[in-house]
Amino acid sequence: MVKEPFDFDEVINRRAVPALKVHPMVLGADGMDLFAAGVADMDFRAPRPVQDAITARAVHGVFGYETVPDELLPALLGWLRNRHDWAVDPDHILRAPNVLNALAMAANLFTDPGDGIIIQPPVFFDFEDIIAENDRRLVVNPLVLSNGRYEMDFANLEASAAKPDVKMMFLCNPHNPVGRVWTKTELARLGAICRKHGVVVVSDEIHGDITFSGHRYTPFASISEADALNSLTCLSPAKSFNIAACCSAFTVVPDAARRAAFKAENSRLTVNKNNAFASAAMQAAYLEGGPWLDAVNAYIEGNLALVRDRLADSPEVTLIEPEGTFLLWLDFNGLGFDPANLTDFLRSKAGWAITRGLAFGPSGAGFGRLNIACPRTHLDRAMDSLITALKTHRKTTP
Repeated sequence: MVKEPFDFDEVINRRAVPALKVHPMVLGADGMDLFAAGVADMDFRAPRPVQDAITARAVHGVFGYETVPDELLPALLGWLRNRHDWAVDPDHILRAPNVLNALAMAANLFTDPGDGIIIQPPVFFDFEDIIAENDRRLVVNPLVLSNGRYEMDFANLEASAAKPDVKMMFLCNPHNPVGRVWTKTELARLGAICRKHGVVVVSDEIHGDITFSGHRYTPFASISEADALNSLTCLSPAKSFNIAACCSAFTVVPDAARRAAFKAENSRLTVNKNNAFASAAMQAAYLEGGPWLDAVNAYIEGNLALVRDRLADSPEVTLIEPEGTFLLWLDFNGLGFDPANLTDFLRSKAGWAITRGLAFGPSGAGFGRLNIACPRTHLDRAMDSLITALKTHRKTTP
């Protein structure tokens, strides 16, 4: 069999469509020439089978109401079983417009206004927004950075979960932005604490397919039957196959009572409609996207190696070694800037537009999140600009 070539070095004009990553609402009116590496999507074309499936569906020409294709759910189940050794009951899977929608619905269904929801900062900023916008209370269980690696603070988690008005935890598995791929042992310990105190775990696992050599994603609900029954898992192929603009999501809800509540809420909010192009894209991705995903993971790991090598002689910036995702968490505290000045330095001196660390919580101050899912030539040029800016900073700093 001839191996299909994947050209991740191809430079594609993202501005040919209204891509958020390169839009003025993200870069600012004065930032259109910056290295755009903030928004968490890839600069690569989706797998060819996905493109072909969307094209074939468009050629059909009739876009009336549709049900979910018969092949989509088996494709998802096969993917979870074959890729992640996770056997999921098809009756436990519900559709959702997107992962964030599922998180918000879970918060509203299974907690009351004023109840506490645990997060583990520095973590994806929309977690905090969902909690605030739905009148729930933020409870922080900060991750601990120890010897260059983030770990869970289980003593703090136990104390937080034990409070009677704390009812839920938003877990990020793998973790955005610090790049941890939580081990089975870590997840089992977290699960035991949450079950002990009646805290339901809502796990965002959208980055589960993107892991680096030596690390394996473990679905939280696969730890044990007890953990599965105390959890909701939010899944989507959006990150894995770079189809965020044309896909939806799935929520795995093993507990029958919670699943019935979720179904009723889906109906009440009328969010259970189907998009023909999303169905075509997701089905093709799960059935035929495996080789592309393997290749893109290898390419991203090569980009990681490039960043690691280029930062070797720049002690002011520390790479927090990731275990998964295509997002790097960089520690710029060695530069001595406050968050506002750090952003200004990266934009005006290095030409970088990345996500400021403070967006992920106070513990993110002095950090930044860099998206490396881009052509290597772009990343290499961006690293040139950063290193030049660092050298100039050294010369001008007493």
